Parts: sequence; structure tokens; C-alpha cells
Amino acid sequence: MDIDALHAESIIVDAVCPITYETRYVDWYREGGVTVVTPTVAWVQNADYAFKAIAGWHKFVAGRADMRLIRSTADILAAKQAGETGILLHFQGTDPIEDNLDLIPIYGELGVKVIQLCYNRRNRVGDGGSERTDTGLSYFGLDLVAALNDAKIVVDCAHTGPRTTLEAIEASRSPVVISHGNAAAIHPSNRNVSDEVIKAIGANGGLVGAVGFPAFVHDSDRPTLDHFIDHIVHIADLVGIDHVGLGIDYASMQWPIMSDEAAVAIYDQAIAAGIWRADTYPKPPYYYPAGIETPRTMINLTRRLAERDFDAVSIGKILGGNWMRIYRTVWEG
Repeated sequence: MDIDALHAESIIVDAVCPITYETRYVDWYREGGVTVVTPTVAWVQNADYAFKAIAGWHKFVAGRADMRLIRSTADILAAKQAGETGILLHFQGTDPIEDNLDLIPIYGELGVKVIQLCYNRRNRVGDGGSERTDTGLSYFGLDLVAALNDAKIVVDCAHTGPRTTLEAIEASRSPVVISHGNAAAIHPSNRNVSDEVIKAIGANGGLVGAVGFPAFVHDSDRPTLDHFIDHIVHIADLVGIDHVGLGIDYASMQWPIMSDEAAVAIYDQAIAAGIWRADTYPKPPYYYPAGIETPRTMINLTRRLAERDFDAVSIGKILGGNWMRIYRTVWEG
């Protein structure tokens, strides 16, 4: 197998890219051969913040001849052919929708094509994955899932409570994803996904994106690439190779982007605000799996998948082919 050719020819999608809060890091993804970069445009902020952030991304893409805003799979294919990097906008949480479902199709037109229901805490939609309770979707949440389906926006249940997730899968007319979450059976973090939920995602036609945040990969604070791939193997064995992809979630608080002191300061703020809980998120430093510590060396993942006996077709699906299926089904179905 020609690894360099396979990597270069594949459509590679990283479905969660908060590191791009600083747009200069988009070039790290280009260096790593990633086709689609998915900035977290907003998470716990309101609509005013979200629209300004979207405007900033539109300005950034317009100013770069090697970038393309993604609204369709045709845009992704065109970006790949032209050697451009696709920018696909993503919300981690529904706070930017506030209590106005009429905003959803507007966000979709502006390129926000994936929206996560909760970010750890309870909101108008349901319970987040770090809540004390797990009470499921609210009536507003049911209406919101229907509105996302109508607007052809992907329903994302990362950071969302198990019951809320299962009820969203039941309510959704389109495949539901967990953009970034690992297998709890491999590593029992509160942020990881039970086999029950993984099976429901698979039965719904959805996808789980393997995440590289070290506390969700392994007990070691310096997980290996094999530790990361173990989650991919488990998900594929459980529900099939068509239902696993990448949502690596490179973050600004990680090594080598931020000093340990600065990362701890931001961490302390997140804990104090209740956005993160210490039983799920240990203190920095954060080292992503060895070999893919940053997106610049993504080819090492392709190489190690081949060494772990994945064939070329399966590797192509993991790297981005499965996300393309989801996008085609939801956006153009």
C-alpha cells in the first residue's frame, strides 16, 4: 500500500477543530493534508457572538485563495480537486439559537451545517453529558431536532447526556452523529460513549468521531497512537466500519500551542464557570496521541491504520469517506 498516495488522494475530514479559534492554525491542517477543517464557531455564547464569529470566518475565507466555505459535498469535492482547504462551520451547543428556532435555517445558509445539542451542562434542549441528571429532550429540544432536520443540518450529540442523545436519535429523521467521543468500553471517561449509544448511532445510520483529547483516550497523560486507534477498532467492530470517523478536537490549551501556566489559568476558569468538571477534565498539560500531537503530522495516522491491518478502502472511510456519506445524506437527502 502506497501510504503517501493514499493520504494525498483521500478526502480527510476532522469534524471538530477548536484550535482554529486562532485562524493561523488552519495552515497546520493544510500541512497535514486535511481537506475539511471544522472550526467551533460558538459553544456557550449567544446569537450576537455567533453571528459576529461567522462573519469573521466568512472574511477569513474570502481573503484566502486556498480556502473554500463548505455548504455542500460538491464544495468539498471542488476544494479537494483545487487543492483548497474547506471550512465547515460547527456549533458546540445550541446557546447561539437562544429560544428562536427561526435562526436555524439562517445559520445553515451561512455555513453552519453541524450543530451540537448540548455542551456538558443542561440547556433549553436537554441535559449535557456532565450534568447531575439525565432527563432527556425537552419539548423545545424535540422541536429543535425537527428544525435541524428541516434545515438539513447535522444533529450532533457530542457532550450531550445519554438519554438526551438516545431521544434525539429516536426523534431525528436524519442520521445523528457524535462528532467527537471515544468508546467508554475502551476508556471509561464520563465524556466517552457507551456501547448502547454507539449501537443506536450505528442503527440510525450515524457516525462517531474518534477524539484525541488525552483524558478521553487513555489513563496515560501521553497516550499513544495505538491507544487512539483502539477506539476506532472498537467502534468499527461494534457497528461497522461505515460508522466511525475523526473528530480529533485539537484545542488551544494543548501542548505545544500554549504554555502550561496559561493552559491551567484557562482550565481554572472553565472549572469555576461549571463548563468543565474536574472529574472528567484533568488539569493540563494536554499531550495528544504521540505521532499526531498536532494536525501537521496526520499522515502518521494513515500509516499506523495500515500497520494495524486496515485496508485502503477502510482507511479512506475513517479519514473522511464516512463523513462524506453523512453530509451527503443530511445536506442533500
